[in-house]
Amino acid sequence: MESEKFIFSHLPLENPHLLPPLALAYIGDAVYEVVVRKYLIAKGLVRANKLHRQAIKYVRAGSQAKILFALENKLTDEEVAVVRRGRNAKSGHVPKGSRVMEYRHSTAFESLIGYLYLKGDLARLNEILEIAHGVIEE
Repeated sequence: MESEKFIFSHLPLENPHLLPPLALAYIGDAVYEVVVRKYLIAKGLVRANKLHRQAIKYVRAGSQAKILFALENKLTDEEVAVVRRGRNAKSGHVPKGSRVMEYRHSTAFESLIGYLYLKGDLARLNEILEIAHGVIEE
C-alpha cells in the first residue's frame, strides 16, 4: 500500500461526501483563511496587525453565516446536502462572541468550502468565494 506524501496538492479525494462534516469544516476553514490572507496581501496590506483586523471581517462566524444565507438559492442539491450536514454537526463548543446558530451556519459554510476543495471542483469553489467576497464587501 502506497503511503500518502506530506506535500501540498489540490488533487481531489475520491469520496469527500463520505467524510464527517466537521472534517470538511476543518479543511474548509483552512482553505478559506488562506484565500482571505492571500487576497489581503495582494491588496497591499502587509502589516500583521492590519492584516489580522481585516481578515476578521471575512472569517468571523457572523460573516460566514451571512455568506451562507446569500448562497441559499445558488447551491446545487449536492451542496445543500453538505451544508445541511455541516449545520447540524455538533462541535462541542461555540466561540466567545458567537451565537449558537450563527456558529452552526459558519460551520456549514466551512463544510461547503472544504467539500468543494477536497472534491477538486476549484471552478465552483472560486464561484462561491467570489460570492463570499461580494457579500463581505457590500
